[in-house]
Amino acid sequence: MHITLRHLRIFEAVARHGSISRAAADLHLTQPAVSMQMKQLEEQIGLPLVEQIGRRMCLTEAGQLLRLHACDMADRMANLNASMAQFRDLERGLLRLAVVSTANYFLPALIADFNTCHPGVRISLQVGNRAFVLSALADNSTDLAIIGQPPDGADLVAQDFKDNPLVVIASPRHALAGQPGPVSMARLADEVLVVREPGSGTRAAAERQFAAHGLTVSAGCEFSTNEAIKQAVRAGLGLAVVSAQTIELELQTGCLAVLPVEGFPIVRQWYAVQRKQHRLSAAAATFRDMLLAPDPAGTPRPARKRAAKARASA
Repeated sequence: MHITLRHLRIFEAVARHGSISRAAADLHLTQPAVSMQMKQLEEQIGLPLVEQIGRRMCLTEAGQLLRLHACDMADRMANLNASMAQFRDLERGLLRLAVVSTANYFLPALIADFNTCHPGVRISLQVGNRAFVLSALADNSTDLAIIGQPPDGADLVAQDFKDNPLVVIASPRHALAGQPGPVSMARLADEVLVVREPGSGTRAAAERQFAAHGLTVSAGCEFSTNEAIKQAVRAGLGLAVVSAQTIELELQTGCLAVLPVEGFPIVRQWYAVQRKQHRLSAAAATFRDMLLAPDPAGTPRPARKRAAKARASA
């Protein structure tokens, strides 16, 4: 038995009006179209559903039972439409984000703004290094990723939305702290650097900067978090390259110092990244659009779409 929603919708109208002509007018269909649908429905069920009594069309016993089911299904469809509308209107839904740990310094404020506008949307936030975030995109455990460098050779689309300057930090007690004039890259190569773990975008950017000057990084301790990096630098274990967005509080309190190194800051970008063929949920699309929207001063943020197949440093 093959009964469609169209069959049931037309049957319910005929049952309600007791007339094919009035049902056709209500549904904005022709009378022959309604009659044909009714005939097909009776053929599918194998029973008469209506009978003509005088000038009025009445339901048979089977028709009366079918009408109960048709009304029930109409209610279910109405509830389904209302539920889907809640997702479209962001009254419900799930926003899945995966972000590199450095982005976690500025992203909570943006998430709070989104939550204020859409309190019914649940938010799932995964935090890790660049390799972890790209893996989350690949295995479909996130809708949108925030990273500092778009990947190379993956079927992804990246849109940049915010500057991410990298600076060299030192303990205020370090010999280079407060030194007048720029510090050369060659001088910096003599220092021990506290570094992030392999897979970190910040570490990769620092290594590329040194390599561009024909230098190698003298890596000391290796840590997996920005907080550990900052504490190690404060303790005098070495210098470090970090995002300027991670040290605002330490600069205000004088716990860390930024060194005026030649070639720094390295101005990178933050990118919102999604799979090219993946259709974002309403929540994820709205959050992405919020990231790319003009800032409060009215200046448009960069929104240059890049397919990640395009050339990008890994």
